[in-house]
Amino acid sequence: MSSIAESLSRIQDRLAAAISKANRAQSDVELLAVSKTFPAEVVKEAVEAGQLLLGENKVQELLAKKPLLPGKVRWHLIGHLQSNKIRKILPEVEAVHSIDSLDLAKGVDRVSGELGLRPKVYLEVNLAAESTKHGFPPSALEASLEEILALPRLEVQGLMCIPPFCEDVEASRPYFVQLRQLRDRLASSFDVPLSGLSMGMSHDFEVAVEEGSTIVRVGSAIFGSRGRA
Repeated sequence: MSSIAESLSRIQDRLAAAISKANRAQSDVELLAVSKTFPAEVVKEAVEAGQLLLGENKVQELLAKKPLLPGKVRWHLIGHLQSNKIRKILPEVEAVHSIDSLDLAKGVDRVSGELGLRPKVYLEVNLAAESTKHGFPPSALEASLEEILALPRLEVQGLMCIPPFCEDVEASRPYFVQLRQLRDRLASSFDVPLSGLSMGMSHDFEVAVEEGSTIVRVGSAIFGSRGRA
């Protein structure tokens, strides 16, 4: 077994344990392996070990890797999407986790209509109001949600967040709680399910699972160190 396969197996075991601890069904949470900065030959080891859901931060990197990996791989874009790259990326992914403005949502909807696509999307929320991160302020999301939900081509799965990084995983918990509570409030107010919560990364995904995450984005814990993942 390769080191990538061994790391993946450990993460799968930890994820399964976290799901059980939270008294949730194993099918409630998906593992998204974040392959940013790692070459296709490295990522292929994870695919060969059974990891078929991959995420990339950058459009160009995803487009370069996708042809080099098996067609059965499912791709998600998790990083910021520039409006001039919408047309390039939409046919290549099943979901975008980083819809961070009403204008971007409208652009994705318009291009999706032109291409005959119905992309799954998550609405990114900047809970800590960090200037270095994208995302809706919670109040802005609430003000824009009716318009977003009315866009005919988007399948809004739910919300996504990236908490401020802290070595103490418990520091992430309040942000995961906030995202879940925001989701619950919006789902009730607008009478929509918004069942997806894209939250939790390599260092804090177990806490995210406890707080309701439905998809965790794990990179360095599978592929190795490249800074924060």
